[in-house]
Amino acid sequence: MSTPTPTGRRHDSDGETYCVWQREFNAPIDDVWAAVTEPERLARWIGTWTGDPADGHVRFQMLFEGDDATGEMFTIDECEPPHRLRITTSMPNDGENPEHWLLRLDLEETDGVTTLTFAQNVPDLKLAQGVGPGWDYYLDRMVAAESGGSVESIVFDDYSSSMTEYYRNEFAGLD
Repeated sequence: MSTPTPTGRRHDSDGETYCVWQREFNAPIDDVWAAVTEPERLARWIGTWTGDPADGHVRFQMLFEGDDATGEMFTIDECEPPHRLRITTSMPNDGENPEHWLLRLDLEETDGVTTLTFAQNVPDLKLAQGVGPGWDYYLDRMVAAESGGSVESIVFDDYSSSMTEYYRNEFAGLD
């Protein structure tokens, strides 16, 4: 595989700084929505969740990072199938003060092609340098999973080593 290209872009909105990525799928919007919301489909490229979304939260578990079995609590702030999903994550940080990340997912279909726009808030440069390559990696895994490609051929080390400088420059001034 050739060296992957970073695709995240800085965007300031609602008093927050976000990193925004886009991917296109030759698939109907309902199919792409299923790929990002159904536990079995998510498990092919990133992780899975448990709980009842009707309660307004689920527990999300990454499957490819060796995370502990407890996962992260995701609060569902807004859900408009199959177009919009807004989530706030709560991750233990220092045992007392959880870290909260805002995740935004929007889908739009035109002529059978669905565009996924994904964003995460990045309050500081250190976070941008880590989540930038991480989301490029996972979104490329999603593309592979949904297009019949090899998810296993996408190696995180190819992303982290080649993209850190790009994200450092893209989010300069946040430190």
